[in-house]
Formats: sequence, structure tokens, C-alpha cells
Amino acid sequence: MKRIVLFSQAINDLERAFEYYFDMANLQVAERFRDTVAQALDHIQLHPATGSMRYAMTDVKPPLRFWTLNHFPYAVFYFDRSEHIDIVRVLHQSSDIPAHLST
Repeated sequence: MKRIVLFSQAINDLERAFEYYFDMANLQVAERFRDTVAQALDHIQLHPATGSMRYAMTDVKPPLRFWTLNHFPYAVFYFDRSEHIDIVRVLHQSSDIPAHLST
């Protein structure tokens, strides 16, 4: 099984989302978000090829993939490398995803 590498932007995305759910709902909802992210990362780690390539650029190898969270409107964006999986962003699905991915 390949190891997961979280990029700093993905960590920042996760921290902001966790804080949002903690502030707008409560600790229980924030912890459910955290657990849902962990489940998504486990799935990506076991089945990296199942993520959608909707936002992939044709000339980038390996292609950018994403996997959506259950019960939360976020998607985990990643590259399936030969020795590890790079988690580059975790973005709200209603955000300007192409703009976020270009930074």
C-alpha cells in the first residue's frame, strides 16, 4: 500500500474546513468531517485509480484525480505517484476549483 503525502495546501484546506464546521455547527460535526476525510484517504490509498480525472490536464502525468467525501461537499485532489500518493488540495465542491488548482 502506498503512503499518503499531504501537501501544505491540503493541510491548510483541511484545517479551514474543520474550523468552519466547529464554529458553524459543533465539535461533533467537525470530528465527523475529520473521520470522513480519514475514510476517503483510506479509500484513495487502497484504490487510487478510482478517483475521477474530471479536472486532469491532458499533458500532466500522472493525471490529477479527485475523490468526493461522503456527507460533506468536499473533494480530495491527488496524484497517484509510483511510490506514494500526493494529496494536493481538499476543496469545497462549490468553490472555483480550476482557480484553486492553478495556484
